[in-house]
Amino acid sequence: MTFHQAVLRLLLLGSRLKLPPPPPKPRPPARLLPLIDAVAPAHKAFDDRAVFAGHRYRSSFWAIYLLSAIAVLCAVMPLALGWDSRAHALHPFAGLWAVAEVCTIAVVSAIYWRGHRRDWQGEWLRTRTTAELTWYLPLVAPLVDFSEASGEGSWYRRVFDPGGHLPATDDVALLCARNEALARRILAGAWSDPEFISSYSRWSIDILLGQRHYHRRIATIQHALLHRVHRVNGVLFGLTAVGAMMHLWVHTLWLSLLTTFFPALGASLHGALAQSESYRLEATSERLVADLQGAIIRIQLALDTANQSSPPDLLAVAEPIKESIEAAVALILEEHQNWQMLVRPHLLPLG
Repeated sequence: MTFHQAVLRLLLLGSRLKLPPPPPKPRPPARLLPLIDAVAPAHKAFDDRAVFAGHRYRSSFWAIYLLSAIAVLCAVMPLALGWDSRAHALHPFAGLWAVAEVCTIAVVSAIYWRGHRRDWQGEWLRTRTTAELTWYLPLVAPLVDFSEASGEGSWYRRVFDPGGHLPATDDVALLCARNEALARRILAGAWSDPEFISSYSRWSIDILLGQRHYHRRIATIQHALLHRVHRVNGVLFGLTAVGAMMHLWVHTLWLSLLTTFFPALGASLHGALAQSESYRLEATSERLVADLQGAIIRIQLALDTANQSSPPDLLAVAEPIKESIEAAVALILEEHQNWQMLVRPHLLPLG
């Protein structure tokens, strides 16, 4: 478990999340199995890098915000404990809190410097994009017209050109070029095969169901996180207000600790939540759940239309099915690009 996952689990402790059950595992068409097997090692490598980069970046900014509040705590603890007084028996150890404060600030500075210098955020965005595009390659392959020569290596460019939402990824283009001959061979005459059209359509629906489940889960978690942090902040600032009012009658340095550390902790939680874009992630995921459901319905409707004919004629609706799947993939790509634009402005620095 990474640092940011531990923090989120702690924040959501006791929350009863109503997460939907996962959909059944997609079953790809037999024709596409060789291509899926050929792409799988590259996808795993890209996905492992993306997961590592994502955990590192998100753990970094959560650590920066929370350690900043800890630094404030270290600064006021000698006063609250009374160690700053020369008469106190532990006065010689008061400097340890200053050392702890300096060390905490040094850790924050080191995380910021290393993350900014190594571009942790940029690496996460790049590797996640490559992993996502690699994952969908077998789904996109049947949409490519391999009978026509093309100077464009990326299958995405050949299907969605022009497409302003398509990122430039050399790794994906190289992977496409490496598997071009295989894809051309196994997909020759695929759209004249009713069995392939049926299995490809149902596989596409299953993949979209998986994406819908993922975004519904994200929306549920982000919604719960927002409410929990807002509730915690409400308690922290409420206690701060009570402590400030008690200063009128009670003079104790412990109240100074309360009115100093609690606002700092609340501000840190709010800052980390803002940097993680929880509100927009919730809203975007909820919208995408509805959009994916619409895409699923369109593909299913085309399949039902073919199956209701006597005898079933999938070849007659092959083009509408292809167009529906292409529109669904375009929706996913556009949403991924929107996610990039959402995250990119948030670099590692505070604020």
